[in-house]
Amino acid sequence: MLAAIGLDEMHESAYRALVSVGAAEVPDLARRLTLGEYDTERALRRLERHGLAAQSSARPGRWVAAPPAVALGALLTQQRHELEKAELAAALLAEEYRAQAAEPAVHDLVEVVIGAAAVSQRFLQLQLGASDEVCALVTGKPVAVSGVDNDAEEQAANRGVAYRVVIEREVLSLPAGLSELSAALGRDEQVRVVDQVPTKLVIADRSTAMVPLTSRAAEPAAVVVHASGLLESLTGLFEAVWRDALPLRLREGGRVTEEQPDAPDGTDLEILSLLLAGLTDASVAKQLDLGLRTVQRRVKRLMELAGVTTRLQLGWHAYERGWVARRARVT
Repeated sequence: MLAAIGLDEMHESAYRALVSVGAAEVPDLARRLTLGEYDTERALRRLERHGLAAQSSARPGRWVAAPPAVALGALLTQQRHELEKAELAAALLAEEYRAQAAEPAVHDLVEVVIGAAAVSQRFLQLQLGASDEVCALVTGKPVAVSGVDNDAEEQAANRGVAYRVVIEREVLSLPAGLSELSAALGRDEQVRVVDQVPTKLVIADRSTAMVPLTSRAAEPAAVVVHASGLLESLTGLFEAVWRDALPLRLREGGRVTEEQPDAPDGTDLEILSLLLAGLTDASVAKQLDLGLRTVQRRVKRLMELAGVTTRLQLGWHAYERGWVARRARVT
């Protein structure tokens, strides 16, 4: 029972035997323990180091047991103190481990992808792994990938992933540029155009980004950036370019045209009219044969264009800006 304070079975037996007689000489205690005198004296010496026994000053060769309440109490107090220090050390190590797990190492925040095939595959994975939104800046001079992959984009869009894409005006003159844009706009994606984007960029769910590496090497390369200050900067870059870009719209006959950002299109106006008539988002979507997420996304965009934060404010601004007409009151 005293193993917790550092005594094995033999030493515990020696102390118990000494306590039972109060005091004894080595030969007498050896007979009680059925041990040799040498082993008995070694046990007594160890008990002495623990403060559990002492040699009698009055009778040399005689050993006296220390009072258990005092001797064992001191050992238990010391043991508790050691345990408390161990618990504190364990708590500090656990906190350090949690901090390390919460903040990945720098080399885990950025990965370099080399080779056209590897870059293209990683670009595809970003889109297929997105669950909420993909934002992209597209240049007119693709290297490893061209624009946003149509197959991956279609799969993601079918899962409800929203796309916001800013293209360079040069993309409009590429052989497949207009057909790809028509397909993207047909999926109700938001596409805008500027004269020139600062870099090719794709951001998935605001948690992972991919940008090309410019070098003189023969093989193309890209950097994949995970959650970090750098990712926040890239997201801010996209939003700044997005704000200054002009929206592209798909007209009848498949024509792609630019439109001022403060002008809702025909579908937007239909959605507004039905909402102001009291229909729910789900009813509007059914009435216009649109997806529910599409309706909600367009309403959100209209609120951004109007600079409002509630739908009630949006209705008022819609009337003020002439987006919808007031119905004459029936008398």
